Amino acid sequence: MASIGLKYPDGSERSLPAETTARDAIAAWKPELLSSAVAARLNGRAIDLSSTLNGGGELSAIDAASKEGLSILRHSISHVMAQAVQDSFGKVQVSIGPSIEDGFYYDFDYDRTFTPEDLARIEKRMKEIAAADYPFRREEVPREKAVELFRERGEGYKVELLRDLPEDVKTVSLYRQGGYVDLCRGPHIPSTGMIRAFKLLSVAGAYWRGDERNKMLQRIYGTGFATQELLDEHLRILEEARKRDHRRLGKDLDLFQVNEEAGAGLAIFHPKGMMLRWIIEDWERREHLKRGYDMVMGPQILKVDLWKRSGHYEHYRENMYFTEVEGQAYGIKPMNCLAHMLIYKSKIRSYRDLPLRYFELGTVHRHEKTGVLHGLLRVRQFTQDDAHILCTPEQLNAEIRGVADFVAYAMKIFGFEYEVELSTRPENSIGTDADWELATSALRAALEDNRIPYEVNEGDGAFYGPKIDFKLKDALKRKWQCATIQCDFTLPERFDLTYMAADGERRRPVMLHRVILGAIERFLGVLIEHYAGALPVWLSPVQARLITVTDRQIPYGEEVYAKLAAAGVRVEKDFDNQKLGYKIREAQMQKIPYMLVIGDREAQEGKLAPRLRDGKNLGSVSVDEFIAIVRDRCAQYQ
Repeated sequence: MASIGLKYPDGSERSLPAETTARDAIAAWKPELLSSAVAARLNGRAIDLSSTLNGGGELSAIDAASKEGLSILRHSISHVMAQAVQDSFGKVQVSIGPSIEDGFYYDFDYDRTFTPEDLARIEKRMKEIAAADYPFRREEVPREKAVELFRERGEGYKVELLRDLPEDVKTVSLYRQGGYVDLCRGPHIPSTGMIRAFKLLSVAGAYWRGDERNKMLQRIYGTGFATQELLDEHLRILEEARKRDHRRLGKDLDLFQVNEEAGAGLAIFHPKGMMLRWIIEDWERREHLKRGYDMVMGPQILKVDLWKRSGHYEHYRENMYFTEVEGQAYGIKPMNCLAHMLIYKSKIRSYRDLPLRYFELGTVHRHEKTGVLHGLLRVRQFTQDDAHILCTPEQLNAEIRGVADFVAYAMKIFGFEYEVELSTRPENSIGTDADWELATSALRAALEDNRIPYEVNEGDGAFYGPKIDFKLKDALKRKWQCATIQCDFTLPERFDLTYMAADGERRRPVMLHRVILGAIERFLGVLIEHYAGALPVWLSPVQARLITVTDRQIPYGEEVYAKLAAAGVRVEKDFDNQKLGYKIREAQMQKIPYMLVIGDREAQEGKLAPRLRDGKNLGSVSVDEFIAIVRDRCAQYQ
């Protein structure tokens, strides 16, 4: 009998019959792993536990609690959800149903809107399917046979997906559980009985294939975990996230609005929101000046010819807006780099001039699909704390490390932890293999020199260069893309940027694209949710509210207001004829750090009675003492 050789993660090796399945091979090694294994990995490729191991190689189990295992589990749950929807509502077309970072979804074409009651009905049927313990069975079938199968089932979206596959794809994989069949690459969990903890969360609209020209489908979101305990904790976090939703807090705290009358994805900042934004942008300007950056500004529109030269027109055009002036085509900038390169080219540069660091709080516009717009987190107009560093190859390591240090400092200032990824060359890219290797190596070396742990995110670099992505973690441990460092050898080549080297020869500089906070709008949204609207004193648009007990204290209150404002304290007054308890609750609801109560005693003694938003009283202090308190709380951020 033919046999295969297998090597396991602990270094042990076994020879097993050629037709051995992944399940049996793991059982021969460590059978206890099968209680939580959802799939296996053979020679780096994820496979079903029922797959035969023709050829042998390196084999390991994929546990349900791992990142990859959880993704497989959730994808399998999405198939069960699709089955439950069709079982419960009859003539429903299914389209696609992937796992996502926090769960899964499936898009459906149905003639009415799914209701919360419908979700409960679907969940009930999903539990029945799970209890039935149907095995997930993989089938390899000819492409045309799959087309015929789904056509007979009335699944037009599946037929379209099959028709759009590359011509050289002759065979596709299907998965069946119970009476349900779906087009899928897999792998999947062994059977529906492994599904123990899931929850359907919401319904939203989604255009087929994300194209606004296509039909609007219904997207049912859900989540799933290996255990009920993990699911319960996730649902608790989701509930807390709903309380922290920056869109609700933005309205409650009178910070901003996104108004359909103005246009989707376009934020309008109110006075308090603009003050918050100004505080952050002012901090950024000061910090950049400390680090040797020059302030610059480019126009909102640039000739299309420039965008063609840069590669944006070919590789990024679908995300851009265009206009025409007197017969000349212009692109509305989605990025700030082109104007910065023109600044560099405005005169001859020497190696002695380098590095040059151009910083711009630059407003950009990007064509985001309506379905992905989300408050401040995903908008069509936003401002980036954008900078471009032009340096010699010898300076590259120090410049990357300097930016990484800047990011670390900024995240500490704003109260965030973060993780780091190195994103490599995507399929849609420009530049030579040699340049990409140099750029990637430079980023990797800088991370290692700074002893920064990182993961590699294959194929997620910018079209012109690899990048380091910094993903901040908020109070709920959610990850958000913020800072990035992109290493670019290509655009200096395309724009013929040069400098005079020490030997008198013209050489090509290297360009770093980088942001520290990223899109200011997005960062504000994350910041609001991170602090649940209760911003630190230095960031609070209103740091203190003066509250009088009766009208008798108003003259003294006006004096105090003038003195605090003159000292730079962001203060507002509540001298309305309302009960004190009501005024305090209103200030607490507005998340104002200090409530300054003024009664007859305070007015007579020239004092204040500060109270924190958590209700703690600070006793009686003079106006000057309170100014000193605020200044002390803000000193490290100045």
